[in-house]
Amino acid sequence: MGRFSKLLDTLDPPIDALATQEKLPQAGTPQDLIELADKTELRAPSEAVEIPKTSDEDDWLNTKIKMHSRLIDEIDLAALDGMETPALQARVHDIVKEMVHEERLKLNAAEIKDLSSGIYDEMTGLGPLEPILQDESISDILINTHEQVYIERRGELELSNVRFANEAHLLRIINRIVSTVGRRVDESQPLCDARLLDGSRVNVAIAPIAVDGPLVSIRKFSKTPFTLDKLVEFGAIPDVVAQFLWAACKARVTILISGGTGSGKTTLLNALSQSISHKERLITIEDAAELQLQQPHVARMETRPPNIEGKGEIRQRGLVKNALRMRPDRVILGEVRGEEAFDMLQAMNTGHEGSMATLHANTPRDAITRLEQMVAMGDMKITPEAVAGQIASAIGIIVQAVRLSDGQRKITSVSEVTGMEGPIIQMQEIFNYTRTGTGPKHEVIGEFRSTGIRPRCLDEITTRNIPLPEGLFEPKVLPVGKITDKTIKERVG
Repeated sequence: MGRFSKLLDTLDPPIDALATQEKLPQAGTPQDLIELADKTELRAPSEAVEIPKTSDEDDWLNTKIKMHSRLIDEIDLAALDGMETPALQARVHDIVKEMVHEERLKLNAAEIKDLSSGIYDEMTGLGPLEPILQDESISDILINTHEQVYIERRGELELSNVRFANEAHLLRIINRIVSTVGRRVDESQPLCDARLLDGSRVNVAIAPIAVDGPLVSIRKFSKTPFTLDKLVEFGAIPDVVAQFLWAACKARVTILISGGTGSGKTTLLNALSQSISHKERLITIEDAAELQLQQPHVARMETRPPNIEGKGEIRQRGLVKNALRMRPDRVILGEVRGEEAFDMLQAMNTGHEGSMATLHANTPRDAITRLEQMVAMGDMKITPEAVAGQIASAIGIIVQAVRLSDGQRKITSVSEVTGMEGPIIQMQEIFNYTRTGTGPKHEVIGEFRSTGIRPRCLDEITTRNIPLPEGLFEPKVLPVGKITDKTIKERVG
């Protein structure tokens, strides 16, 4: 009876009418009221939030969906297709005003404007997601079925008031996202990686993989890509460390960026790429194109999933092999995750110094171990010692990015691969970040330090006349934040 009683509270007509129809006790005497209360499990007002009920938000959403469907049926979409955005918005607003008048809805001018904006988003955009996609303070959108949408703001998750009318509504938005990049998601292929027009990363899982309903994860990217100077301002990396990485990238030192999910690997790669000369040709290879490189000469490629017959798949390994025939100066992999690691190492060892890639790992040493494991996934007839030798000669610097427990993103280690000692790859840490305590609001407190080790790649940097600050590698605590008004590019070149 408990589950049924919750539904009774949401139904229209009210409970007295239902009691008559279902022959429940009539609410005529005090005893009848007691019996009726027992059977319907009435709750105290403090517990009312737990009872599902039709809210004003649901009514508003249903109104938008209903009017959107009617608008699609009644207007000539071909006539609207050629309109500029302001004119189209104005036309939709006029049509919505007419519909509101015909339906005799009690809405004021502001509510009509909100309604027309929502319907416009349903027609041309991603419906309820449009407002939070426009919010620059939101970095992640996590959709757990059509009833629940979480957002990440300043490193913390919170439940938003965004909802979809039903599962079909959410699936329609999902199909609109994946179809724009030539991909599909259905029961035969319930998992899909895609991207939005601004480069934001999208992952979709639907039934039968998703048990309760469609699951969507959107990693938003800023409309204006972060620079190293911005990362310095945010305290993610000290100014002198940013200068060193800029100089190393400019001197064509191969850089591998490792870290966990959401640690800022792609953001850092985009920022470092700004140091690359505009005279160089870059080839980017990704599962879903999301890099935002600032160079004019960039050739972008992304993988292709198999078609409905299971054919036509193009994997990263094939793209890496093909990239070597496209006369690249540098090859940049959005993420290394499989047997393409061997081809990447081959490229880095055959005249494509300065290439960059990202991968998932907890520490720089773990990144080396993962590379070895990924090469082994390709069933290459090559000994572990030979693989280690390839890695030691190909990789110059490993940068570790970490998302801390309070949501901060930090560069916690900059390590250099120095070569082999027997079968072991040797590394030395140049800079690191050490946690020293916890603040009153549970924020992480720590400090960046220079270890005092002079990197081997410094000779290559000085040979190219790239300036670096005096005493950069002396063991000391490094200052956080901006230390001058000049940008890193103005100082390092």
